[in-house]
Amino acid sequence: MKKLLLPAACAALLLCALPAFAAPVKIGLMAPITGAFASEGQDMKKILDLMVEEVNKAGGIKGEKVELIVEDDGSTPRSAATAASRLVAAGVPAVVGTYGSAVTQASQDIYDEAGLVQVGTGSTSIQLTATGKKRFFRTCPRDDEQGRVAVETLRKLGYKKVAILHDNSAYAKGLADEAKQNIENGKSADVLFFDALSPGERDYSAILTKIKGVNPDAILFTGYYPEAGLLLRQMAGMKWSVPMIGGDATNNADLVKIAGVEAAAGYRFISPPMPSDIDSAMARDFLAAYQAKYNSLPSSIWSVMAGDAFNVLVAAVKAKGADPAAIADYLHKDLKDYDCLTGKISFDEKGDRVGDLYRLYEVDGKGAFILQPR
Repeated sequence: MKKLLLPAACAALLLCALPAFAAPVKIGLMAPITGAFASEGQDMKKILDLMVEEVNKAGGIKGEKVELIVEDDGSTPRSAATAASRLVAAGVPAVVGTYGSAVTQASQDIYDEAGLVQVGTGSTSIQLTATGKKRFFRTCPRDDEQGRVAVETLRKLGYKKVAILHDNSAYAKGLADEAKQNIENGKSADVLFFDALSPGERDYSAILTKIKGVNPDAILFTGYYPEAGLLLRQMAGMKWSVPMIGGDATNNADLVKIAGVEAAAGYRFISPPMPSDIDSAMARDFLAAYQAKYNSLPSSIWSVMAGDAFNVLVAAVKAKGADPAAIADYLHKDLKDYDCLTGKISFDEKGDRVGDLYRLYEVDGKGAFILQPR
């Protein structure tokens, strides 16, 4: 028995003598890896994988490596609740994500009750920061600002008869309501049509025929890129060339793939600027690193906003440590005009991003998104 116990005892002594390695800094990512918006979530993961790799190559955060814990929200509120619960159980102090206001809304209470910090990335609904949650932030702007810019754009382009089409989601309906209210308050145009389509369908010819019947100067579509692409393709099939302007949820390269280059040409949308349109060394270095790793460019602004969320969380952990309360306090009080991929970031007392971000883009004849002059 003594001979059998001796090796075990020695092994225990050797283990005690080894240096203790610090536990990694865990950061969660909740993203639509599958589902209707999988291209957004997959690109969010690619961007954060790249950023984690670069942070760790540079020595981590105060010598501690960063570990990314990923959960798929499946692009639905129900799956988001499950993903959020798993990230809470994983012991992350902060979470990046997600894309879609309704999906984010389904996870907010779970993170808040657990005391975690959540940084939304593509969730622009006003209601998300109206509930007073002290540890919720977002790197994207809000629908009320987007609604104001959309209506100002319609006015500048001279459109006097407008059809507004949404999809009844928290994001799209909220933006449509904001735009309609702005138009009515300013008496800048007549709203001839205000209704919703059902997302995920393959044929929108009936609702397009109904809109065509009121003869608008332009359509303001506030839904997401899969439906926008299909609408453009089917409008081209109808030989109907009325201008359509979209909200920021249509800023995704898949819109052109769905619509086809010819049908997408001339389409305009409101969005924060892409890194390629920002004159900063950080944006240029990021795009070069992304191109080198993936041989492509990011597919949308919202996956880039996830990179910004990661950046501000790393800044907070470097300054205050990985305690959620300290992270939230830093983001509220100390993070001011922090250089990120989409410009400088500061947060107000509600956790909303401060500043005027929205710009107008137009799809050119090659399918590229071209920033328009102010």
